[in-house]
Formats: sequence, structure tokens, C-alpha cells
Amino acid sequence: MSGERVSGTDGGRTEPSPQAGPKARIPDCPLARTVGVIGPWWTLEILHEVLDGHDRFEAVRRNLETPAEVLRERMDQLVTRGLLDTEDAAVAPEDRTYRPTDGGRALRPLILAMAAYGNHRLCPQDRSLIVVDAATGTEADPVVVDRVTGRRLDTADFLFARGPRASEAIAARYPQVPERR
Repeated sequence: MSGERVSGTDGGRTEPSPQAGPKARIPDCPLARTVGVIGPWWTLEILHEVLDGHDRFEAVRRNLETPAEVLRERMDQLVTRGLLDTEDAAVAPEDRTYRPTDGGRALRPLILAMAAYGNHRLCPQDRSLIVVDAATGTEADPVVVDRVTGRRLDTADFLFARGPRASEAIAARYPQVPERR
């Protein structure tokens, strides 16, 4: 998903660009849409490499120890899905340089949060990969916060509520936005 939105057929509603994953049980579920955009597990693995500055095909292949034919197919899928881009599409895939699109970069916080989750229950000395501040070398502890208030979202103070365009399935399961206090 490159961040582009296409007009839907339901009176001007916008939907994300076509997805790679399986069809969602509840089409307007944002979690299902995200999984649909990410698709297979290797999407985040390849994006992690490119976001980390390993932008050449051969560097990604070497780091992931993936056969060239398999990686070529996967990276082509990520370009088609709008998560990666390449300026040199005319050259052989093994010689291409890849860069994340806006949609690819938008997945970086998810990758960081997933890495933090993976380390959460490990003793610090047992962690194989950590996130650090590039300027200080201090280990970071990624959390998700509300952009407006700066408050952590992993508390009971935040909940899912149906949005203005919720389908019947979403509306039946989630409350309306509570009255402001």
C-alpha cells in the first residue's frame, strides 16, 4: 500500500489499494486490511532490510540467505503492491536498488513494535537484536502513543469504537464513540 487511496463504489468512500493477503472476513476491519497489506511473513523481513539501508538486491539476498529467484519474485511483489520502489527497473533484478515507498515506511513503527514485543520477555543479555538511539547508543523501548496527547495506547483508557462508515458487522460489535468528558 503506497499510501494511495482509490475511490470505492459506495458513494465516495475510499479504500486502500488492492491487497495481497487473503480476503478479510469483515472487509472494513482495519486489522484485516493491515494483514492484507502485509501479506506473507517475509514482507516485513524484506522491508526491515531495506529500511535498515540494505537497498541493493544482492545485499538483501545475502542477509536473508534467500535464493535469488525466490527473492526476485518477492521483491517484485512488494514493488507491485506499492511497498517498495526501484529507479532502475530496466536493469537485471540482481543489480537493482530498492527504496521503501511511503506505504513501506509507514510499516516501520509496526516492525519496531514487533521487535520490542519479541524481546519483551527475554533477559537483556539474551536479546539478539535491539533498537537503539543512533545518536547515543541507548536502547529504546518502543511504545505506541496517541499523536495528539502523547499518552500510551496500551492501556484500558483506549478502546475500539465504530467509525462513521462502519459496516453492520462492525457496528454490531463495537460501541459508538463515547461522549466527550
